[in-house]
Amino acid sequence: MEFCAGKKAEGLIRHVGFSFHSTPEELEEILAAHPEMEFVQLQINYADWEYPAVQSRRCYELARKYGKPVIIMEPVKGGMLATPPPSVLEILKKAEPERSAAAWAIRFAAGLEGVITVLSGMSSLEQVQDNLASLRDFTGMTPGERETLKAAQEELARIPLIPCTTCNYCAEVCPSNIGISGSLTAMNYLTLYNDKKAALHQENWLVGGHGKKKAGECIKCGLCEQVCPQHIAIRQELDRVAAALV
Repeated sequence: MEFCAGKKAEGLIRHVGFSFHSTPEELEEILAAHPEMEFVQLQINYADWEYPAVQSRRCYELARKYGKPVIIMEPVKGGMLATPPPSVLEILKKAEPERSAAAWAIRFAAGLEGVITVLSGMSSLEQVQDNLASLRDFTGMTPGERETLKAAQEELARIPLIPCTTCNYCAEVCPSNIGISGSLTAMNYLTLYNDKKAALHQENWLVGGHGKKKAGECIKCGLCEQVCPQHIAIRQELDRVAAALV
C-alpha cells in the first residue's frame, strides 16, 4: 500500500484499486481499512450472483456501500455462460432468438450501477464482434430482460449441486490435507456445464494450486462430516470427484 501511495504521489499511478477473489467479510475488512482504494475488480456474472462459493451480489453491494466503482471480471464465467446448460439456453433463446448467450451475460454485468469496465476474455474475431454488438447503444437492461435472466438464474438454481459454501471448517480438521471445498466446487462445475476441462482447471487451481491433496487421497475418517454446517456426505462426494475428474 505504501509503495502504491508513493508512486501515485509521483504521478506514476493515476488510480489505485485492487482485484478481489475472496469472501464478502474479507472485502469489507479491506475496504474499511483502506479508504484510499479507488475501485474494486470483482468476479460478477449472473450465474455467480448468489453462488455460495463466489457471492457476486454481496461483494458488489459492499463495493457500492463504500462508494467504490467496480471493474467486472469473468462476466461470461470463463466462457461457460457462452454455452450454458440447455435448459438455460432455451430460456434465453425464447426471449431473443438472435442474441448469443454470451451477450446476455455481458449485458447483465454492464447493466449494474457503478460499473466502469467489463473485462471479457475473447479468443476470436467473432467473439470480439459479438461483445461489441451486445453493448452498442446500450443504456441498461430492460424490465423484460431482467425477468428473462431471473428465470435463467432460477433454472440454474434447480440444477442439483453440492451445497458447499466453502466455509472450510472441514479443512481445519482434515488430517490428510484434502482440498475438500475445491474438489466440491470442481464437481459443481462439471454438473453445471458438463465441461470436464473447466472442472479439472478448477481442481488444479483450488486444490493443487493451494497445496492440497486430491479427493482420491481421502482416508475416510469422517471428521469433516462432523463439522460441516451443510451436513454434506463429504466422503461420498469425494468418491464422486475422484471417479469423475481423472
